[in-house]
Amino acid sequence: MSDLPPNPGNGARLSRRRLLTAALASAGALAAGGALSGCGSALAADDTTVRLWDLFSGADGGLFNTMVDAGKSDMPGTRIDRTVLEWGSPYYTKLAMASAGGRGPDVAIAHMSRLAGYAPTGLLDPWDLDTLAEFGVGQDDFAEAVWARTQYRNRTYAIPLDTHPFIVFYHPEPARKAGLVTADGTLDMDAFSSPDRFLAAGRELAKASGKQGIAFGYVTDASQGWRLFYGLYQQTGGRFELPEGGPAEVDEDRMAEVIAFMAKLVDGRTNPHRLDYPSAIAAFANRQTAMILSGEWELGTFRAADKNVEAAPFPTVFGTPAVYADSHSFVLPRRPNADPAHRRRTQRAVAALLKASRVWATAGHIPAYSPVTRTADYGRLRPQSHYVAAQNHVVLDPPVWFAGAGSDFQNAMSQVLQQAMLDGLAPDRAARAMVRRLNTFLSKPSPA
Repeated sequence: MSDLPPNPGNGARLSRRRLLTAALASAGALAAGGALSGCGSALAADDTTVRLWDLFSGADGGLFNTMVDAGKSDMPGTRIDRTVLEWGSPYYTKLAMASAGGRGPDVAIAHMSRLAGYAPTGLLDPWDLDTLAEFGVGQDDFAEAVWARTQYRNRTYAIPLDTHPFIVFYHPEPARKAGLVTADGTLDMDAFSSPDRFLAAGRELAKASGKQGIAFGYVTDASQGWRLFYGLYQQTGGRFELPEGGPAEVDEDRMAEVIAFMAKLVDGRTNPHRLDYPSAIAAFANRQTAMILSGEWELGTFRAADKNVEAAPFPTVFGTPAVYADSHSFVLPRRPNADPAHRRRTQRAVAALLKASRVWATAGHIPAYSPVTRTADYGRLRPQSHYVAAQNHVVLDPPVWFAGAGSDFQNAMSQVLQQAMLDGLAPDRAARAMVRRLNTFLSKPSPA
């Protein structure tokens, strides 16, 4: 098709500018020598080994190993060789540098929100959907809101493993006492369906618990303020367009409305005021608060403290359903003249891992491969099955090269939001400050 770009996996040469700007997009946290060390081993192994880079350590790392074991029957004769790297800028810098040199792994995990900094620069190869279909994986197996972000110029550059949304966790006893639980045992979302109702629910939770209502950890955090803001802003239906070169096309009045609500949410009256991320987690786990706004990835921590902990999709506060989220996804680092047989083996391995992602769900992540979430087995998972609907309304970071998980962009936005929530910066001034920072990012050259 004439409108498709050349396949960067077929020996295309990356320009010096693209290589350097891709590294900058990944935050440039590693020197080039450190970024490339060890990459040569990625190419030296037998043909039955699929080399995978990921950023899953700790409990998630162990669970991923379990998922690999569970998928072995669907990838006979194939061994997965994992390399676990440090989360954040170091990981993405190393992935960019290795991909630029054509010496990356066979497959890697990347946040979907980072795709805009990789696919346009030629750092990734597209997936062969016909091959994946042979192994039982197709576009219709994924939520439309998530799949839409896998595309660049009509090609698929990422296969989602999961959706990890920003949700609400709550302790069932005070929630029931406050009258915020429905007859079927789920959270009464109508009680949170406007800013005033949300704040009133927080007051009721505080009364019912005898302590405080809703925790949110944002102080000195590089992402949490942005996660809450962007999900809420998308609920307003406000425009948020970031054209290359700028200026940002946004609705400052709606931005200010969201910021004002966020400031009231942490004003210290019935909800805690000065909480950083660890303090918020501890406050909820120790039952000092009845609810917390957080990512589903904290399920293991909360369940260890309260085996009956419950959760729900983030409520629709401003009228339009929208839940901030990201997605761990499989990507194919650029490989000039990739061996077709080994690529096929790699894609079969990824299909096997998707089919085994019921294991991954036990950590709280929503498996992106919907045949898993439609099973009765998944339906019995609590509280996972109570927030699985969040995947139908997810919004990821804006699809621009400088945004995404662990980016300087998220940090810059969160810094302004902290000033509004912690230091009393007026919402309209905070909105204007955010727009100025948006325009600064937009003024930087795109790597594409």
